[in-house]
Amino acid sequence: MTEYLLSVYQPDGPPPPPPVLDKIMGDLETLNQELRAAGAWVFSVGLYPPSTATVVRAGDGDVLMTDGPFTEGKEHVGGFTVIEAPDLDAALSWAGRMAHATTLPIEVRPIR
Repeated sequence: MTEYLLSVYQPDGPPPPPPVLDKIMGDLETLNQELRAAGAWVFSVGLYPPSTATVVRAGDGDVLMTDGPFTEGKEHVGGFTVIEAPDLDAALSWAGRMAHATTLPIEVRPIR
């Protein structure tokens, strides 16, 4: 089995209103339960907003730390799930279900 990273990309800005967000979180929990039941779930996390990020860069023997995300964009990684799947097609199937549950784009990458 290969492990895959399913990254959730969410738009910058405030979260959806509670009625919308509650449904999304419920659908996501249902999906996580199905992943666990299938033996595919490894772990998942949500992240604080990009404004809480610190970027650390090394150069010329020094370390430079800056506030905020590494890049500026209209969306950011809001969380991720690591799964085990027999192949990319199975991982993409789970990612499709996650995209429906979250209503957000999901990036799929195999883990080395």
